[in-house]
Amino acid sequence: MSDSTISEEKQQYADALRRHLQGAKALRQAANAEADTAGERLRLREWQAARLARSYADLLASERYGKAAKFFLSDLYGPKDFSSRDDEVERILPMLIATLPASALHTVALAVELDALSETLDSAMLEQLRMVHRIDAIDDAAYAAAYRAVGRQPERRRQIVLIRETGEALERLAKKSLLNAVLKLMRGPAQLAGLGDLQAFLENGFAAFRLMGDATGFLDRIEHQERQLLENLFGGARQPFLI
Repeated sequence: MSDSTISEEKQQYADALRRHLQGAKALRQAANAEADTAGERLRLREWQAARLARSYADLLASERYGKAAKFFLSDLYGPKDFSSRDDEVERILPMLIATLPASALHTVALAVELDALSETLDSAMLEQLRMVHRIDAIDDAAYAAAYRAVGRQPERRRQIVLIRETGEALERLAKKSLLNAVLKLMRGPAQLAGLGDLQAFLENGFAAFRLMGDATGFLDRIEHQERQLLENLFGGARQPFLI
């Protein structure tokens, strides 16, 4: 692959990363502008994280898959506020383009796209839950009703695709032995430069997927279960979360 091809590839990932960063940042700023809204957003995300922990309790308890499952629930699909990580990425994006391999830049771009899409869908869910005054007492029935009312099936399906693609990108990164050494060398300078969240994201994802090895079964399980849940919710199943 020529240098020009690599440059074009990195630029494509960088453009996508910048676009999704701006979208996620705008939604987070709107949600955090008022204390009540920020609290509601956090309650929704905590409820969703608790649902994921129940759904994947066996993966979390697994010696092989546990670390990867925890990473998914904390760094990709959980209640954590990624504002500081996104600020870091936005601030040093030119340096990232110059120093990170294309595969790592692609991984960060996918993770930020997933985060931006999740913020968009969560914002729509909050608006719907407020309309029926259920934000302070979210349960399975209230969540399912809001989910159906919001609709947006294409975006929900894209969210699942992004979960799979981000996992596959992390698996490819984990096979690059040299990257492990690079990440360890970056740890101190990254902390000094105020890039701790970005460094932790890359290092934790690398370590989790390296420990797991072949991620096919892990990603198959998550993709199948989340697609089944989507069908249950949109189909009006009486107990959609029992899969």
